[in-house]
Amino acid sequence: MPNLPPLILRVIELIKRYPGVIALGGFISGVGSFILVDRQQGMASWIAVIMLVSWLWLMLENSFTQLFTKLFNREIPEPLLRYATQMIHQESLFFVLPFFFVTTAWNSGQSVFTGLLGAAALVSIIDPLYYKWLAPKRSLFLALHTLTLFAALLTALPIILHLTTAESYKLALGVAMALSIPSLAVSLPLRSVKGWAMLLGVTAAIGCAGWLLRSWVPPATLWMTEVAISTQLQDRTPGDDLKQVSAAQLRSGGLYAYTAINAPRGLDERIYHVWKFNGQEVDRIALDIHGGRKEGYRAWTHKQNFPPDSVGRWQVRVLTEDGQVIGVLRFNVTDSAQTDNPK
Repeated sequence: MPNLPPLILRVIELIKRYPGVIALGGFISGVGSFILVDRQQGMASWIAVIMLVSWLWLMLENSFTQLFTKLFNREIPEPLLRYATQMIHQESLFFVLPFFFVTTAWNSGQSVFTGLLGAAALVSIIDPLYYKWLAPKRSLFLALHTLTLFAALLTALPIILHLTTAESYKLALGVAMALSIPSLAVSLPLRSVKGWAMLLGVTAAIGCAGWLLRSWVPPATLWMTEVAISTQLQDRTPGDDLKQVSAAQLRSGGLYAYTAINAPRGLDERIYHVWKFNGQEVDRIALDIHGGRKEGYRAWTHKQNFPPDSVGRWQVRVLTEDGQVIGVLRFNVTDSAQTDNPK
C-alpha cells in the first residue's frame, strides 16, 4: 500500500492483528447504551447517533472517497475501506445484540431473528469467513449489510427520535427494502423490462415478508421488568403471580394481567394485552404507556368475562401496535377449587 502515512499503516496492521477489539468496543457501547436507556439517561442517544453517523459514511462511501481524492490528490486504499466496512458491521451488530438479547421472547419466532444477528456478528469478527466466504458473494454480503442496518435502525430510532416501535419498524423496513435493490440487481438480469419487473416484484416480496413476519422481530427498546397474573391489585401493585387458577376464582372476581414495561424517556407507545384461550384470541385490550420510569411503566388489564367452559391453557400476549411481541404471560385454569400456584 504505497503512499500511506506510517500511522495509517500501523492502524491497519493493528486492526488485522486484533479484529475482535472493534467487536468488543461495539459490544461495550451496546451494553453501555442499554444501561443508559434502562436508567433513562440522554447519553444513550449520543452513542446511537454516533453509530448511525458511521452508517451515513458507509452509504455515501463512494462520494466521500471521490471527494477525498479530489481534495488531497490521494486515494484511500481499498484494504482500509474494507476494514472500515467490517468495523462498522462489527460495531453495529455488537451494539444491538444486548438490546435484542434482553427483549427476545426465546420461546417464539423472535429467537430466529436474534439468532441470525448473533450468527452475523460472529461472521463479522472471523476474517476467513468474512473475507473469503461472505465478501465474494455480493448478494449475501449485501444481505448482511441490510440486516445489520435494519437492526441498528430498530434500536436507534426510538432512542434518538422517540419514534414509536411501529413507526421505527416501518421506517427501518422501508430502508431495508431500498438497500436490498443493489443486492438483487447483481443477481437479476436488468437488460429488459421483465428484469426490472422481477426486481420490483422481489423487492416488494421482501417488504411483504418483513411485514408479515414482524412478530418475529423483537421490539428492541421495549422490555418487561415485572409481570404477574393475579386475582388482586392494590395501589398499582399486584398480588401473587399465579400459574394456575380455578374456574371458581375466575367467576368470583376475574383476573388481572399486570405488566411493567421499560421504554426510553419521551416515548409514548400503545400496546395491547391479547388474551388467548387454547390458542384462540378472546379479548384484545389497548393500553397507552409512557417511557421514562426506571422500574417500567405499570399497566394492567382486568378481565372479568370468561367463557362458561374456561378450563385450559391461557396466554396474555403483550404486543405493540403493529403486532411485535413484547412478552407472554401464561397460566392454566383448572376445574378444581384448590389449585397449587407456584410463583
